[in-house]
Amino acid sequence: MTVLVINCGSSSVKFQLVDADPGHATGAGASALKGQIEQIGTRVPDHAAALDQIAQTVKAHLARTNGQLSAIGHRVVHGGTQYRDPAIINAQVIDAIDRLAVLAPLHNPANNDGIKAALRSFPGVPQVAVFDTAFHATIPEAHRRYAVPEKWEREYQVRRYGFHGTSHQFVSRRCAQWLEANRAIDPTVSRIVVLHLGNGASACAVLGGASIDTSMGLTPLPGLVMGTRSGDIDPAVFGHLNRVAGMSVEAVETALNRESGMVGMCADADMRAVESRIQAGDAQAEAAMAVYIHRIRSVIGAYAIGLGGIDAVAFTAGIGENSAYVRARVTHGLEWMGMAIDDQRNAEATLGPLGVSEISTDASAAALLVIPTNEELEIATQALSTLS
Repeated sequence: MTVLVINCGSSSVKFQLVDADPGHATGAGASALKGQIEQIGTRVPDHAAALDQIAQTVKAHLARTNGQLSAIGHRVVHGGTQYRDPAIINAQVIDAIDRLAVLAPLHNPANNDGIKAALRSFPGVPQVAVFDTAFHATIPEAHRRYAVPEKWEREYQVRRYGFHGTSHQFVSRRCAQWLEANRAIDPTVSRIVVLHLGNGASACAVLGGASIDTSMGLTPLPGLVMGTRSGDIDPAVFGHLNRVAGMSVEAVETALNRESGMVGMCADADMRAVESRIQAGDAQAEAAMAVYIHRIRSVIGAYAIGLGGIDAVAFTAGIGENSAYVRARVTHGLEWMGMAIDDQRNAEATLGPLGVSEISTDASAAALLVIPTNEELEIATQALSTLS
């Protein structure tokens, strides 16, 4: 069954045509067509114009291949507390996504623009919203609440939501299947830490297939160090910078999201370039990397407590999948936790059955794995499952 997956950002639209099987244990998907339109608002007038171009491309491909579109799946960043599962798109869902824009002002409006344009371009094709926050709806209250006035949560929805949900769900499911096949661990009790390490980065603790903790919060800003985002920081920095530098809330917020993280510490958000600088003896790059690695290791330790032990750590996304250097620095010295990396396996990271590469030694109590994420396949599979 063919699903068009649409991911609308504030200034770009990614799309992918996926052949998926909702009844298959792994989704069994293959990409038939994919692309991206950037510079919306400058080179392309708006999301509607971008979707018109995408619609023409997709329809031409389907005509050439005698294909038929079964569904359209939309990535929607924020579902708030309302959406714990994907939702078939109708007027009520569109209104709800608009209302939730207060929690994701850069993303939800763009997501809705894509939905409305797709409804016009593909009338009659069922469409489903898949929410980035939904996988984390299972996080226990003690893990999701902030120690702030109760009114803030009740009236202003201040709490931990988490993001990268489709990636964490896809990778943790693949990881659980690998553990069952290779370690005879029952998926219903498996204890997995997923490290989604890209320009945006988050960690997730998954117990028996359910998210019980994640590093991002009300917004995608907190948690791990990212390419341009600070990750965790003392919230009093807002007041401090206002007093000593006259910075507004908006200015500090912009700096923490776009001028911090790796680019703030060493003027480079590309991890490949940072690694090259470290190898050349660049002290600034090494200092930034040390902060980056420390945050990841701290989260692994905290999640080991929350999970009651760790059966596997899964590395995914651009850095997690491609940087043997980062994987080695994260895991070296954690043998006391039952994690032992095999340097040769790590360097090669050859994908085996289920698209999983084991990089731990045979004696390692916890499996260290590299699992390429596939958010588009996860969205396509969830869309078909919801419709069926």
